[in-house]
Amino acid sequence: MKPVILFTPLIVLVLGGCTMTPKYHRPAPPVPAEWSGAGTTDPSGAPDAANLSWREFFRDEKLQQVIELALTNNRDLRIAALNVERARALYGIQRAELLPAVDAFASGAVQRLPADLSGSGRRQTVERYDVNLGVAAWELDLFGRIRSLKDSALEEYLATDQARRGAQIALVSSVAQAYLTLAADRESLALARATLETQQAVYDLIKTRFDLGLIPELDVHRAQAQVDAARADVVRYTQAVAQDRNALDLLAGGPVPEELLPADLGTVASPAEISAGLPSEVLLQRPDVLQAENLLKAAHADIGAARAAFFPRISLTAAIGTASADLSGLFKAGSGAWSYAPQIVMPIFDARTWSAHRASKVQREIAVAQYERAIQNAFRDVNDALAVRATVDEQIRAQESLVRSLAETLRLATSRYERGIDSYLAVLDAQRSHHAAQQQWIALRRLKLANDARLYAALGGGLDQEETGRQAALK
Repeated sequence: MKPVILFTPLIVLVLGGCTMTPKYHRPAPPVPAEWSGAGTTDPSGAPDAANLSWREFFRDEKLQQVIELALTNNRDLRIAALNVERARALYGIQRAELLPAVDAFASGAVQRLPADLSGSGRRQTVERYDVNLGVAAWELDLFGRIRSLKDSALEEYLATDQARRGAQIALVSSVAQAYLTLAADRESLALARATLETQQAVYDLIKTRFDLGLIPELDVHRAQAQVDAARADVVRYTQAVAQDRNALDLLAGGPVPEELLPADLGTVASPAEISAGLPSEVLLQRPDVLQAENLLKAAHADIGAARAAFFPRISLTAAIGTASADLSGLFKAGSGAWSYAPQIVMPIFDARTWSAHRASKVQREIAVAQYERAIQNAFRDVNDALAVRATVDEQIRAQESLVRSLAETLRLATSRYERGIDSYLAVLDAQRSHHAAQQQWIALRRLKLANDARLYAALGGGLDQEETGRQAALK
């Protein structure tokens, strides 16, 4: 029982040994303490994005159902989740290196010795049978090499989970934007069809007046050009709607039922108001920043493993069991056997260890730069979305006023043309301007809603409350 008695203090020593990993200090964020540019004023009393689940933010019930379909069926998100499972399994493998692998093994050998090799001077047949329980080449992690590798694997696993979390947030935002694009293009298609009907009616009227000799042939061709342009718009937006459907189906992981699709932007409920908060709070919630920090911590742990490679490695092979020269005597009294074989390897010169140490230090500097870049990208994403939020409402109001003014211009130009006061060229100009203003008004409304979705994702929102609780437990 001596090996068993010896194993207990060795395991305690290994699990509580030293480590060569340098102490981790989070780098200071290379961004201002406040959001820059326009749009930094938060809505009064609005919650933070990270504290608002996507079901609470996106209040449109049909959109909620489409997002649920995507979270269930999207293949990219499924791949990200499987990557997390793989990283967790790899971490489990690395963590198990700290503990000995106990094996049970049995062996038997029969050997015939000639007389000149036998100790008795006669031919001899030697038999040996063993049954043992033991460990083989278990490294005693006195200097923390295996623990550092385990810590590195843990941080890589956490980074992979943050990547999955980021993929989920991006998916929620992408589905919302694709849904809004489809709504805008359907509204544009409806406008194009209404314009085509109007232009066709105008053409019929002008053609009749031309047949009566009341107007020149030029007006007929101008009216025909407007009909053709409207027909081209119908075809173009029909194609855009079909492509929007394909994009939404791809994100959802399958065909989205027709009853869940929006008729136009007016049927989509506006999302909830959110607060931008402070940059330091937002950056700590962004999954891409957390992922970069996990990889930075992994690089620190790799330095510890590289440093430990300069110190001796002690491994242990031990076994306890029974042995006998006769198979039937394996488990008789007095057949007990044990072996204990420690081994120490002291590195004297190996250029690879120095190169590995330098490489690990360079990798840490790369990880620091990647972490800082992730923070800067996050800062820009939020600032860009805030700038749009600060100006888009005013743009929409100005565009609405422009649409009304151009509609009145078109009415007056049509009236003047019908009374023979003005040429049809003024009507054509008013029609083009009014139609373009309506299309721009639709685009601005889509921009406002889509920017809200982008801002929500940029601020770290997009998870369920259950998912947020799971993340807290994981940390």
